Amino acid sequence: AKESVQLIDVRTLKEYEAGHIHHAVNIDYFDQANFEKKINRFDKNKPVYLYCRSGNRSGKAAAILDGLGFQEIYDLKGGFMAWQNAE
Repeated sequence: AKESVQLIDVRTLKEYEAGHIHHAVNIDYFDQANFEKKINRFDKNKPVYLYCRSGNRSGKAAAILDGLGFQEIYDLKGGFMAWQNAE
């Protein structure tokens, strides 16, 4: 993936540090006090790619991004576990 891709890992910091997709930015979905503030730093007019461990949190995060006005949102099907298994 290119560095310019808006790739967001919504898992916890501990999960992120244990392994993540190269160039992914970690924004913990469970840290709701800061989640929207950090997400709003991204360009709403460019595609955003989300993933979590299995797809549950990233699906919920995608709904939040949609509500914030992001235009193009992609959720990695099966999450990080599926991505690891596909390598």
